[in-house]
Amino acid sequence: MTAHPHDAPGPDSLDDLFGDAPAPRPSFAGSGRGEAQNGLLKGLNPEQLAAVTLGQEPALILAGAGSGKTRVLTTRIAWLLNQGLATPGGIMAVTFTNKASKEMLTRLSAMLPYNVRGMWIGTFHGLCNRFLRAHWKLAGLPQGFQILDASDTVSAVKRVIKAMNLDEERFVPKQVSWFIAGAKEDGLRPKDIDLRDEQTRKLADIYQAYEDQCKREGVVDFAELMLRAYELLRDNAALREHYQHRFQYLLVDEFQDTNKLQYAWLKMFAPPGRGQGVFAVGDDDQSIYAFRGARVGNMSDFEREYRVHRVVKLEQNYRSYGHILDAANELISRNSHRLGKNLRTDMGPGEPVRVNEAASDFNEAQWLLEEAQALHRQGLARSEIAILYRSNAQSRVIESALFNAGIPYRVYGGLRFFERAEVKHALAYLRLIENANDDTSFLRVVNFPARGIGARTLELLQDAARQSGRSLYQSVAAVPGKGGSNLAAFVNLVESMRNLTQGLTLREIIEQMLATSGLADFYRTDKDGAERLENLDELVNAAEAFVTQEGFGKDAVALPVDELGAAGGFTPGQIAAGDPPAIAAVTLTPDAETGEIVSPLAAFLTHASLEAGDNQAQAGQDAIQLMTVHSAKGLEFDAVFITGLEEGLFPHENSLSDGDGLEEERRLMYVAITRARQRLYLSFSQTRMLHGQTRYNVKSRFLDELPEASLKWLTPRNQGFGSGFAREYQQAWERGSGLKSMVGAGRVERQAPAWQQEREGKDAPSFGGAPVPKTMKQAAAAKVGDEHGGLRVGKPVFHNKFGEGVLLTLEGSGPDARAQVNFGRHGTKWLALAVAKLTPID
Repeated sequence: MTAHPHDAPGPDSLDDLFGDAPAPRPSFAGSGRGEAQNGLLKGLNPEQLAAVTLGQEPALILAGAGSGKTRVLTTRIAWLLNQGLATPGGIMAVTFTNKASKEMLTRLSAMLPYNVRGMWIGTFHGLCNRFLRAHWKLAGLPQGFQILDASDTVSAVKRVIKAMNLDEERFVPKQVSWFIAGAKEDGLRPKDIDLRDEQTRKLADIYQAYEDQCKREGVVDFAELMLRAYELLRDNAALREHYQHRFQYLLVDEFQDTNKLQYAWLKMFAPPGRGQGVFAVGDDDQSIYAFRGARVGNMSDFEREYRVHRVVKLEQNYRSYGHILDAANELISRNSHRLGKNLRTDMGPGEPVRVNEAASDFNEAQWLLEEAQALHRQGLARSEIAILYRSNAQSRVIESALFNAGIPYRVYGGLRFFERAEVKHALAYLRLIENANDDTSFLRVVNFPARGIGARTLELLQDAARQSGRSLYQSVAAVPGKGGSNLAAFVNLVESMRNLTQGLTLREIIEQMLATSGLADFYRTDKDGAERLENLDELVNAAEAFVTQEGFGKDAVALPVDELGAAGGFTPGQIAAGDPPAIAAVTLTPDAETGEIVSPLAAFLTHASLEAGDNQAQAGQDAIQLMTVHSAKGLEFDAVFITGLEEGLFPHENSLSDGDGLEEERRLMYVAITRARQRLYLSFSQTRMLHGQTRYNVKSRFLDELPEASLKWLTPRNQGFGSGFAREYQQAWERGSGLKSMVGAGRVERQAPAWQQEREGKDAPSFGGAPVPKTMKQAAAAKVGDEHGGLRVGKPVFHNKFGEGVLLTLEGSGPDARAQVNFGRHGTKWLALAVAKLTPID
């Protein structure tokens, strides 16, 4: 709520009202000040010294990775206080994380002779909270207002939707809460929303009702902290003037990560032209949070709006060796929208960047394991080894390799694969298919996705189960009313899944479960659902890999053991003996220790439980670090592995058609490279499991953007292009994507594939110089080529809309035939051959 102008006190009473009046200047007697100054500035390089000792003027500090940014920020504050240019109450320093603000306060406490805990140093939300606590009355808030966390906010929105008698399936509380937060981050109140359609009009109504509810209850959410503080400063001239006079020096860390509202908030304290010493520190080359609203353009806007005369570049790197920095510099130089800097080091070139091409994602994981073990044997602590990946779903194969080898690991900033919520939900449904009386799994998913089964209904069900001594599943009929009807609907859903999955392979069971349970649809509409869907796809891959590695065979039918007799009409003796032959097709496997007959589904569920066990490193245990590149920002390690460097994976497929998106992906790769201190390893695989099927990959363009002099290929350079099919694939790719002539002109980066058919042996039969396809699907694909006008996998084709492309896959026959084609800039597309007119290019 915006305060009315007449509520503001007169200028003479502001300091008394605020209670945060500037403290008296500290006294540094005689030559002590000079001695303190010499101690503060000792060891700074020329660029750091220039930044620390700037006068009271707007300044932009381009702080490269590993350039001592935190030291510059803290030394700048200490120097201003030491010189008597500011008081502790006259400086505000804004950070993005509590960790960063605590680090700054800890360092300042060691540098200064007095308590700095009362200084205005903290995160954006932390400082806004402090500001609103001081001016709660002007802000229209109760003195003891409470702050809603993310889950509380969703619950509050849900109550509003229910009170308005709206359909929660149309207005999903979580999605509505994101809409409200996004509007607030853009500085919009309900009255400011562009009512472009009826859906948006209803969302604006919910937003207004939510605001009214928060006002009645005296609560604010995180987005409200920022917006309310900004509006109070914007609409109260006396208050704004006081703070602009008070904070003569404003320091902002990670400026490249600020969003629109945060930048506007900062300008309330230090508007352009007022002369405050605004000290903006950031690195536009490390701006990787556009999906959170970060706006890298704020840095160039700041330079223009504040008429910055001093742009200080911190380019001396104290973290990495020369080859690593050369790779980072060369890569990021391909981005056009950057302020420009070049990292350097005095540490020497160090080891070259090692590049490995693996035959598959499984082979890639084994290579990572072996290299990490070799580094550990050489004396490197496991905690100094980091394995980075673009997508969380990639961790599954790596985790499996580490688990099987008994190597402790820790997933930083996230959960291990089988512990992720969406994976646990899926496994719970699978366990109910296998055993409907599993109460733990029942409780986990009985109301997920939501189906109107509340806590009271579950309490009645649990009471009924205890009294009868039966499972929750068996006790559903004892619950009356609407709750009982909803429970019965869930039981019917589970029974339906059990029936639909009879006779299916393990992969097909999981795919059927994801569709029938509603999990896939739920995450498809979720704001963060894309990554969760990737993890569910990876669960399919995990199942496919499991049945293959355990010898079940990909086409093994995974029926629950207790249903095998009923499904096939077999006796227990026949099942145990694996007779008749029809039962053998089910591929039951006896447990090595107990002799118990298990199906692929039961075995996979046991495998998932074991991998979710205690192999995760304990606190303090030396363990390999696994994390996404986003999670790695701000960290550093002696040895870093960057995995999955393939087109569509890194850079991510969502960025390939967007110039800005591709530049952000390149910045993300830059961040990944600069995490390494001594050793850097890059890897990619020729094939990778996606959606339970093998896909052939094109190596990441980023590998072609690195300086050859800094690379050491552990596998032959472009080994996949040696002969036969692979060489034809490379040539077809270059012709089909129109890159061959453009590469020479330097207009685009070369996107050559790293694909190679794996031969069964030196005498393996070949077809046109390439190995004969091993699988029935590949053989069928070759036959499809004969049926469809001479189309061949690996050959260039032409499409009327998308132009030239490379044919990657052919599947099916007749009206069901389809083709996967990479059209270069248009990306990879699946086309129905009965509709799409593809013409082979000779």
